Order: sequence, then structure tokens, then C-alpha cells
Amino acid sequence: QVQLVESGGGLVQAGGSLRLSCAASGRIFSNYVMGWFRQAPGKEREFVAAIRWSGSSTYYADSVKGRFTISTDNARNTVFLQMNSLKPEDTAVYYCACNVYPWGSNPTAQHNYDYWGQGTQVTVSS
Repeated sequence: QVQLVESGGGLVQAGGSLRLSCAASGRIFSNYVMGWFRQAPGKEREFVAAIRWSGSSTYYADSVKGRFTISTDNARNTVFLQMNSLKPEDTAVYYCACNVYPWGSNPTAQHNYDYWGQGTQVTVSS
């Protein structure tokens, strides 16, 4: 069992930055893949970024590439999403997720993730 708790959301002006955190508890192995997804009002939940706990591989949606950075702090079992140059279209509830059987699976597909956090709201004003 893995428990995930997100934090760091809030209200920010366009062009600003936020850093989201996802604290994981339970048994965490280096080959797990951690992902961030988001869901805007009236839209489907979509992939944002993913990383292997070892940090050896990262994946980004085209819409955030160059602006967002995903990273891990293994000592604190925490995954971060640094979000820079935020745009109003980044407004959404952001969810952290964990894939415990990542071998051969697509890290951008939410159905491959086994555990989810409750989400944290990010609002970007224009």
C-alpha cells in the first residue's frame, strides 16, 4: 500500500511559479514510477509529468515541457513538480499518482497508476 498526499497548490498570477509536493508513505521501490496529472473544470484528467523514483527517467506532456520540472527526494519519499511561467490554462486540480508495476507500461497513461492522492488546486489568474 502506498499513501500519497499532495501540497503546495494555490493562487498565482500568470508568469508566476509554484512547487507542488507529493509525500509518499508505505513501501517505495526505486523502480516505481510517480506521475502528476491534472484535471481542469469540465475536462478529462490529463498527464503532466512522470519520473522513476530512481530519477533515471522523466516524461513530460508537450504543454508543460520547458516550464515544469519533476524531481524526487528519496530521503524524504517526496516527489516535486516545479511549475514556472504558469499560464491560466494550467489551472486545474493536480493529482499525484504511483505506478507500482511500470515494466513495459506507458507512464503517461493514467490507467497504469495504482495509487492516487486527493489532489491540490492550482489557480492561475490572468
